[in-house]
Amino acid sequence: MCGIVGISHHKQASQMAFLGLYALQHRGEEASGIVSYDGKEAHVLKKVGLAVDNFDENSISSLKGHMAIAHTRYSTTGSSHIKNIQPILVTHRKKPIAVAHNGNLTNTEELYFRLEEEGSIFQTSMDSEIFVHLLAKSPNGDLKQCLVNVLSQVKGAYSIVLLVENCLIGARDPQGFRPLCLGKLGDGYVLVSESCALDLMKAEFVREIEPGEIVIIKGNKLESVYLPEARKSKKAHCIFENVYFARPDSYIFSDNVYQVRKRLGAQLAKEHPAKADFVMGIPDSGIYAAIGYAQELDLPFEVGMIRNHYIGRTFIQPSQFLREFRVRVKLNPIRDLIKGKKVIVVEDSIVRGTTSRNRIEELRDAGAKEIHMRISCPPIMSPCFYGIDFPSTKELIAFNKTVQEIADFIKVDSLAYLSLEGMLSVMRDKGFCTACFTGKYPVEIPKNTDKLKLE
Repeated sequence: MCGIVGISHHKQASQMAFLGLYALQHRGEEASGIVSYDGKEAHVLKKVGLAVDNFDENSISSLKGHMAIAHTRYSTTGSSHIKNIQPILVTHRKKPIAVAHNGNLTNTEELYFRLEEEGSIFQTSMDSEIFVHLLAKSPNGDLKQCLVNVLSQVKGAYSIVLLVENCLIGARDPQGFRPLCLGKLGDGYVLVSESCALDLMKAEFVREIEPGEIVIIKGNKLESVYLPEARKSKKAHCIFENVYFARPDSYIFSDNVYQVRKRLGAQLAKEHPAKADFVMGIPDSGIYAAIGYAQELDLPFEVGMIRNHYIGRTFIQPSQFLREFRVRVKLNPIRDLIKGKKVIVVEDSIVRGTTSRNRIEELRDAGAKEIHMRISCPPIMSPCFYGIDFPSTKELIAFNKTVQEIADFIKVDSLAYLSLEGMLSVMRDKGFCTACFTGKYPVEIPKNTDKLKLE
C-alpha cells in the first residue's frame, strides 16, 4: 500500500506534492520522494522516512518546475532499501520518465525476465520499475496508443502517476483495485490516492479515475483513453481500503470512508449484539465502526484508549518486533473508566492476533470485568497479492484457528466477526475484491509470491 500524488500546471508543484504526501502519510511510512520537472530538467529528492522529516523549505524549493509526482512507500514488493524508494526516474531519448505506483503486479516475473532478455538493466527489485522499461521500449508516436500498449501488458493492481516529457499521466488497472482521484487546482489538475489530500491542497474534487482509464494531462488540458479490457473486466475495489487503510475523511469507491465504517459497525451490532456498560473502539480505524455499533444498540460510546499520535500505524511496520513495540507504546487505557465494567471492544480486523491479544491484556490490567470483542470485517483467511502486505496463511490466525480458538488466544469473553454478506450489504458500490476473506482472487495470482522475489 502506498500513497501517490501528481501535480500539473502549478507554479508551486513540489510544495503541493509535499502537502499531498503529508495527507497520505498513513498509506506508507518507510520512505518518500518527489520528482519535479521544469520543462528542461527533472529534479528528484528521495529519502527513507516520513515526508515531514525528509522535506523542508530549502529542499522543496530546489525541486523546481510546474509539474511533480510524489510517493510515500509501504513495501509489498522489494526490500526496504534506498534503491527501492519511488518515484523511479530515468532519462530516455534525452527526456525524463518518472513513475509512482500503488499496487502489485501479478505477472512481474514473466515481464521482468522477458525485459532482461531484451536488454533491460533493472536498478531496483520492485515490480514498479517494469512500467519504466516498457515505456522506454515503446516506439515514438502517439502517446495514447503507447500507454494503452504498455498497460495492456501488465496484470494485477496498479494506480500510477507518470511524468512523460511534458505530460502528467494517471491510470488505474481495469479492476480498479486501488483508489485514484482527480482534482482541480487553479488552472491545473491534481491526481492523488485519496481525496483527503485534495482538501489539504485546497483543490476541488472532480471525480475518481475510472477502472481501466488513462488520463493524459498536458498543461491545463485533459483527455482520457480506456484500456480495451476496461469494458469486459469486473470491478474489484479493495474492500480493506474502507475497513482500515483509507483516511475516514476520504471519498473513495463512490463513498465516504467514515460513513462506510459507521454502517459496518451498525450492521455488526445487528448481527452480533452484546450487553455491556459501554462500547469502545480501538483507535483509530475501529473508532468509527464502534460509533455505528453503539448507536445501533443505543449503548453509551466511550473513548476507552488514548492513542499516542507520535507513533505511526502498527499494521504497516515491516517487522514483528517494531509492530509489537509500537503496540505497547501506541495506546493507553483510561483505567478509571474501564475498571469493573463490562466492555464491548470494536476493532476493524484481526490479522496475526498478537496485536489484539496485547490490547486485551492491557484492558484486563485496567480492571475490565468482561470484554466482548466485535470485528467489523470477516476473518482474514488469505494473503493479498494486490498491494497489501498480508502475511502467508500460516501467519494469519483465522486460517489456523476457529473463532472460539481465536477468542481463547486473545483472551476475550466473546468474539464475533461481521459476515461477508453483511459487509457487502452496506456498500454503495457493488464491485469489491474480497479475496482476503474468501480466497477467491479476481485476477490470477503470481506463482512466486515471495515479496523479495526480485532481490
